[in-house]
Amino acid sequence: MKKFFKALIVASMLTGFSVTSAMPVWTLPADGVKLEGSAKQDYVKSKMDVVYKRAKGARHPFSRFDTPDGWSHEKFTVDGAKYELLENPNAKTNRVVIQLHGGGYVLPLDNGYRNLGMVHGVLADAAQTYLVDYRTAPKYLYPAALEDTVKVYRETLRRGVDSKNIIVTGDSAGGALALQLSLYLKQNSIPQPKCLILISPSATMTNDFPSRKYNEDKDLILGKGTPLYSRLDKSYYANGLKLDDPRLSPVYADLKGLPPMLIQVGGYELFLDECIELAKKAAADDVKVTLTVYPEMSHDFSMLIPQLQESVDSFVEIRDFINEN
Repeated sequence: MKKFFKALIVASMLTGFSVTSAMPVWTLPADGVKLEGSAKQDYVKSKMDVVYKRAKGARHPFSRFDTPDGWSHEKFTVDGAKYELLENPNAKTNRVVIQLHGGGYVLPLDNGYRNLGMVHGVLADAAQTYLVDYRTAPKYLYPAALEDTVKVYRETLRRGVDSKNIIVTGDSAGGALALQLSLYLKQNSIPQPKCLILISPSATMTNDFPSRKYNEDKDLILGKGTPLYSRLDKSYYANGLKLDDPRLSPVYADLKGLPPMLIQVGGYELFLDECIELAKKAAADDVKVTLTVYPEMSHDFSMLIPQLQESVDSFVEIRDFINEN
């Protein structure tokens, strides 16, 4: 089953971001596919059906990653924590992106997430993008992913990167991990990053929020009937902690002192209500927060269905948020 989910992410990303032997640098499209209502949902379903079929038939997940023209890609280890570094020689800023990939703390870094990290690096005009290849469950449990992420963050500071130039991005479980990182930094008096970009963050490990139920048939990527749905109640990573523990579920944490955060979520996704509650909690704790709900969109839509206009709009919002904060 784990091989299927790994292949699923690779297959899905390759439908939107091509990897070739001479890959041009990704550029933000001027427009995306514009659809409404049932036509939009039919489009999403057709794309995901192809992804699921491709993943099911994949014997070996795609392993080679070709960097964009002129970029470099290296792998490193710091104090046992693995990460990869993409460098853009044409960047006009000293910004650094630290990407924390999703996958329910079970999936490792793969080419789909490498491509997503590259996209975020372009949107941020970042000179460097750190891809954290944190340890995953069920072999490694909490706090393994957080420990590895902290080590990589410290490494960027050791290399002389100003924290004010660091943008932390995370999707799904990676969004929760980005919040966990920022909470750790606060508790240990370590400088915060410039901002957090949280894409469909799983703000809690519980299934308590209403949208987990009322959107289960609408979320065509994570909802009922998809291969991913059964994973929601498999809390391998929790390591015996209560699922509403703030260390696992940052929606219940004290968010005071955290940097500006952008939360993007689909109106049809399972995590909708917890993302709304996270934004309310952040605002109540005096954190500068922007929440955007993209109507009729499923979980992690910008990563998995990047062709849609809503995905293009979300990329524009990420770029503008980084520039304005």
